[in-house]
Amino acid sequence: MSRNVYKQIYKKIKKYQTIVIARHVGPDPDAVTSQIALRDAIKYTFPNKNVYAVGASVYRFKKFGLLDKVALDTLKSCLLIITDVPNLDRVDDIFQLNYQEVIKIDHHPCSEKVSELELVDDTASSACQLVAELIYKTPLKMNVSVAENLFLGIVSDSDRFLLSYTSAKTFQIISKLIDDYRLDFNRLYASLYERPINEIRFHGYLGENLEIQESGLAFIKIMPEIINKYNVDLATPSNMINDFNFIKEVLVWVFITYDEKNEIYKINIRSRGPIINTVAEQFHGGGHKFASGARVKTMEEVDLMLQDLNQVCEEYQKLR
Repeated sequence: MSRNVYKQIYKKIKKYQTIVIARHVGPDPDAVTSQIALRDAIKYTFPNKNVYAVGASVYRFKKFGLLDKVALDTLKSCLLIITDVPNLDRVDDIFQLNYQEVIKIDHHPCSEKVSELELVDDTASSACQLVAELIYKTPLKMNVSVAENLFLGIVSDSDRFLLSYTSAKTFQIISKLIDDYRLDFNRLYASLYERPINEIRFHGYLGENLEIQESGLAFIKIMPEIINKYNVDLATPSNMINDFNFIKEVLVWVFITYDEKNEIYKINIRSRGPIINTVAEQFHGGGHKFASGARVKTMEEVDLMLQDLNQVCEEYQKLR
């Protein structure tokens, strides 16, 4: 990544009095911690700027920091920074925002060029890794809370450094965060992975009801009555999907959750070999080669996606 990119982003941040930081709908820890960490770093560096992290709040992520409640239609001539999202149509809560310029910071394969100024690296472990690089390579300042959020985002999105896009640079940044800010990573791990008993029971339900095909495709359709029975929120399945890695019989596994409020099926897909993002892209989604997602309106589309993923698994099996 050219050092010039970091300098250009810093110049834009320095230029604007009002900055809005957004991320994708249905956020995961990396999405939330990257936007909050960047907001807090900018405010720490420039105390007189108006900097807002926006989007729908998720109760379980409030421990990372509170999002800002602001009337976006009242903000004028602002800079929009989007983190952990490759394209604008998946950005949460910006439709009323009249922004002047936009910057993208993302680690997904580039599916849409959003602006002339983008910090995109699909070999990075997480959006938080890129935000950490931005801070370390510019005059932006960091404090302990910023460092903790960056640590949590990197750990979460790399699945504790188990995923293939964990690199030497990832470990270098994690080590620097721990050393520079004396992070208590045992406490931070607990804050990230501690769960109430109802979620443990829901986790058991997922394992008990996962359907596994001969091809190596596994899936589960999670209807609202199950979400209500276990008293979990809609984000819980997506936050648990990485727990089902390393099942001997499974190559690709899919969690399908129905969102009654928005009348949409949220689909999370993971893989231990077959490339899945090309399938997700055909169903209004996308992501990494081995970690993707999509949103569709009908169960017919869900079943078509499962058919395509099953075919991908069969073709992968033939090549092994």
